[in-house]
Amino acid sequence: MGIDIFAEIVELRKKGERAALVTIISRRGSTPRRDSAKMLVFEDGRTAGTIGGGCVEAEVCTEARTVIRDERGKVLSFSLTDDDAEESGLICGGTMEVYVEPILPDPTLFIFGAGHIGYSLSEVAKNLDFKIAVVDDRVKYASSERFPSAESIYVGPWNEVLPKLPINDNSFLVIATRGHKYDLTCLRHAVRSPARYIGLLGSRRKTKLFFETLEKEGIERSLLDRVHAPVGLEIGSETPEEIAVSIAAELIAVRKRLDVRPLKESLRALNQ
Repeated sequence: MGIDIFAEIVELRKKGERAALVTIISRRGSTPRRDSAKMLVFEDGRTAGTIGGGCVEAEVCTEARTVIRDERGKVLSFSLTDDDAEESGLICGGTMEVYVEPILPDPTLFIFGAGHIGYSLSEVAKNLDFKIAVVDDRVKYASSERFPSAESIYVGPWNEVLPKLPINDNSFLVIATRGHKYDLTCLRHAVRSPARYIGLLGSRRKTKLFFETLEKEGIERSLLDRVHAPVGLEIGSETPEEIAVSIAAELIAVRKRLDVRPLKESLRALNQ
């Protein structure tokens, strides 16, 4: 019985691991495998399934690891005729294209602060394929009743809760607690973490003050430069709901590795 590629993908996502799925999307002439043949390539180079073997498969595995790292799919074309075929080890007399797509775990959004903005952000982000984790020191606010979409809720004194958070390079952190003191405590922990995104709610003045404080404590400026502060995109947001949309837009941009600018500027550039 062959490998169940899709069952493997389900397990990967449960474990929070990454891989690339390779699928033959077209072929002409004679090729070693039929259309839609699939293969999984894991981060460590292991594979499950096959698209035909030989040097072609080896090259695909190399490209697949790049796709995993860059989180962007790509189409690869191969000729299995004449000299190319001899080099590939697959003398079939045809051509084929494969699509290599990243298989990535859902990112986790850690929301520090269970107030109005934290609640609104959780409601927006739950529809964007983020796993929601809420962190606060108040049981009254950080509850499953208030945050039904949250997969995890962490409640307790900040200095006790923060070290327990499973933050990794697929984590997005937004700091929006009820006070400067708690924001600074969270930021101090966040900048030392491997999180992919760190956002801090507040004014430029507050950000400058926090950065100066942390630099005096010995935290390197390069770590502070990772922080998106003030958090979110400039859309003139005022209400908690509008602020949540602004933050969510920036989360999407960072997740897709986009250098964001106003849509009207992008359209203007396309028309030039």
